[in-house]
Amino acid sequence: MLSIVVPAYNEEATIALIVQRLLAVPGLLEIVIVDDGSRDRTFEFASRLAHQHNQVCVLKQPRNLGKTAALKVGFAATRGDIVIVQDADLEYDPADIPELVRPILEGVADVVYGSRFLVRRSARVLYFYHYLANKGLTFFSDLLTNVNLSDVQTGYKAFRGEIIRNMIISSTGFGFEIEVTAKVTKLGCALYEVPISYYGRTYQQGKKIRPRDAASAVWFLLKYNLFCNLRSSFREIPVVTRLPGATPHVG
Repeated sequence: MLSIVVPAYNEEATIALIVQRLLAVPGLLEIVIVDDGSRDRTFEFASRLAHQHNQVCVLKQPRNLGKTAALKVGFAATRGDIVIVQDADLEYDPADIPELVRPILEGVADVVYGSRFLVRRSARVLYFYHYLANKGLTFFSDLLTNVNLSDVQTGYKAFRGEIIRNMIISSTGFGFEIEVTAKVTKLGCALYEVPISYYGRTYQQGKKIRPRDAASAVWFLLKYNLFCNLRSSFREIPVVTRLPGATPHVG
């Protein structure tokens, strides 16, 4: 059964539509919306959806604390065998979720990333500097983790529930993507990528990530890959799917 965590900040224009699409996902157990101190009517709209659909629950942050803080709250509230991150905007298409979780359901993966660079259907062409920054962060993440991801900053990630619920998450802002990658590779997870579609937004349309977030990501790369060990990364060490020759990095 699937738990879908939806961090939302000022997404009144899209929250109803994204929930409508998520309700159609096969195997859905729950949609956990975490309102991150929105200044618009996101929480009001989300609360209406929760009253209309038993599978939807809404949590509210006391103020805007950032995506990672919202995800921590959402993960703690999940019950599903598989936990998925779904941004509240329309950049990622819930129609891709069945393929995203397939490797986990087939028993070959613990964690699956949806890559925007293994395009299956369509991807909006946007900011070249964002592309360069993502490729640079992905390269250095791969260098430090010794895995060959194509898109470390993707917002579409699926986890076996016990892995993400046991993870100790301490980064801030948009640091989740770097931190979680470092920690699942330290654990020795079977990590897969699948191609997804991507419908990117411009800043005028509400895109929130900024150049300073890329600078913060560099620090998170160093912190969680070089100065964080396995024991400090999880409350309890989950059992994972071991690939031949794979060993966890206890440190």
